[in-house]
Amino acid sequence: MSEESKKRIEEIEGLMQQADFWLDKEKAQELVKEHKELKATAEGGVGYDSKEAIITIFAGAGGDDAEDFANMLYEMYQKYLKRQGMESYLIHKNENDHGGFRNITFEIRKKGAYGELKSESGVHRLVRISPFNASKKRHTSFAMVEVIPKFEKVNEMPIPEDELNIEFARSSGPGGQNVNKRETSVRIVHIPTGLSVHVESERSQAQNREKGMQLLSGKLFKLREDERIAKEKGMYISKTTKVEWGNQIRSYVLHPYKLVKDHRTNVEVHDTEKVLAGGIEPFLKAN
Repeated sequence: MSEESKKRIEEIEGLMQQADFWLDKEKAQELVKEHKELKATAEGGVGYDSKEAIITIFAGAGGDDAEDFANMLYEMYQKYLKRQGMESYLIHKNENDHGGFRNITFEIRKKGAYGELKSESGVHRLVRISPFNASKKRHTSFAMVEVIPKFEKVNEMPIPEDELNIEFARSSGPGGQNVNKRETSVRIVHIPTGLSVHVESERSQAQNREKGMQLLSGKLFKLREDERIAKEKGMYISKTTKVEWGNQIRSYVLHPYKLVKDHRTNVEVHDTEKVLAGGIEPFLKAN
């Protein structure tokens, strides 16, 4: 547990012991909830499993194929969510001319979605005959999936203002055709870690900024959680995971045979079409 978290737990426990703690019932309940989640994080991060989730998919090595693979993964998750009755909400996308994604971020509005899908975080690898290669050669491409919890309130994980670089630009795409060309799209960079977010889904600059801070809070949580787990295992964690060979958590092989294999649990599914149509339950249950 970080010194910051320890200090905050002690601070809340001090407030809880005061005679007037429950006079403001709403504030007291928020503090009790924060205390519970901080303690749960210290014991393994399970306190955030009940939260909604935000998923970002980044194309890695592999050019057009990787960007197409990012789209395939996006469609896979959308079909899974639809079957599960979960609602998805697009936050930002960077699309190429072929319908692929350089990156795409979407929100899952269901309590517990983070706990259910957090094991999908990591590098995914695709092996197939490339539809973008005239010689029809086998091609390997990579994409990174990042699953973070959605923080409803920015003060759940406060970030000092002087650690932020905030830029505004004109929104683009559906919902962003601003007639008066207002700069509503927001990009926020956390200077100490280099983590960044881009949001253009909301109607106003203030709403996009708030959504961006939610995303950044989730990214910082995941980074700290990964660092905590790595430390427990005596490992070093890089601030940037390379989206390339050797780092994958799962492989989707469509040629010369058909197999989807999770390299952490060794779960294998030969019906690749079913997996890409949203049938990822065997992998979720095993993690």
